Amino acid sequence: MDAAPHADTKAMAFDRAKLDRLMDEAGLDALVLTSKHNIQYLTGGYRFFFFDAMDAIGVSRYLPVLIYVKERPGDTTYVGNPMESYEQETGALDVPVVEAKSWSSITSAELAAAQLRKLGLAAARIGVEMAFLPADAWLTLQKALPEARFAEALVPMERLRAVKSSQELALLREASEKVVASMQAVIAGHKPGVTKRALVEALKREEIGRGLAFDYCLITAGRSFNRAPSDQTWNEGEVLSIDSGGNYRGYIGDVCRMGLFGEPDGELVDLLGEVDAIQMAAREPIRAGARGGDIFAPALALLERSKHRGYTHFMAHGMGMVSHEAPRLTGKGSVPYPGYDENLPLQAGMVVSIETTMLHPGRGYIKLEDTVAVTPQGCVGFGDGGRGWNRGGVNAR
Repeated sequence: MDAAPHADTKAMAFDRAKLDRLMDEAGLDALVLTSKHNIQYLTGGYRFFFFDAMDAIGVSRYLPVLIYVKERPGDTTYVGNPMESYEQETGALDVPVVEAKSWSSITSAELAAAQLRKLGLAAARIGVEMAFLPADAWLTLQKALPEARFAEALVPMERLRAVKSSQELALLREASEKVVASMQAVIAGHKPGVTKRALVEALKREEIGRGLAFDYCLITAGRSFNRAPSDQTWNEGEVLSIDSGGNYRGYIGDVCRMGLFGEPDGELVDLLGEVDAIQMAAREPIRAGARGGDIFAPALALLERSKHRGYTHFMAHGMGMVSHEAPRLTGKGSVPYPGYDENLPLQAGMVVSIETTMLHPGRGYIKLEDTVAVTPQGCVGFGDGGRGWNRGGVNAR
């Protein structure tokens, strides 16, 4: 996204040459994008505020569409809601052609099809995002463009976003740091007997107060492995794990940190220390040019020697606008997808989440999740604070 913008629009600051090349490799003439994250990426950060937290309205839903034509940036078209004219007036929505006329998914598809015909692309090979294309809009596109050939656009868009710009890396760093700070504030600010539900609500307030959009919180207390918010309480002598995602201007901060009332005993020091050692071992091979799958080797070697290996799991996956995005480092993870990048070299600017989870039968759920960015010399951690035992109640009233 560091490429110089085209004269047609100041906002379209992504690497268009790279996207054109990826489209050419995929045999695509045009893209019809309907996911909020990819539209935000290609428009230089635009996201309509009214539908930021919901899509349903009336008898249908909000469905933004961005049409991008290979090697023809001046024909880029945005299809959206009539209220998005406000965003045009403020300059937030800056695309060559804007059709702000749709109140339904069908209308969005009809407007997109009409524009494709106008651009001479009625029989083109068109990339769509099947996971983000409602059935009624998909059927409308097929009916309106019977000669078109449709294909999945996931891979070219993932490859486009895989290497982050300096601006994106700054957003990911800030997102991670804000999530960690929120967790530390919540842990320090509550006394024994607080419920998991109350902790999650407090975390939500902390993240929102720091400018994040709260996405989720997976939380455990004591010996339980149940990660849902509930009326279960966090008490003296019990471990607490908080795994939360907070979104900062479209980029996700996703980390896990541990809490405890008072000082940890020797066993807890050793258990979290072992989790930390596995995490740090995974960072050792990370650098530009290293094989993607090599991240796993030192972490799994250390885990194999552990007496806790039977209930401890290590995972690494790409991070950015989407959790579990490129680089896709393994095809054997908990979230199923092909490991496209397992045997490919890492590139500077890629961002990886590494996580080690121990389901200890006596002490409970012990986990660290960190975010690291690939550099030419190695990697750098984002939001690396609070990786030890964070003390509960120290700021509680």
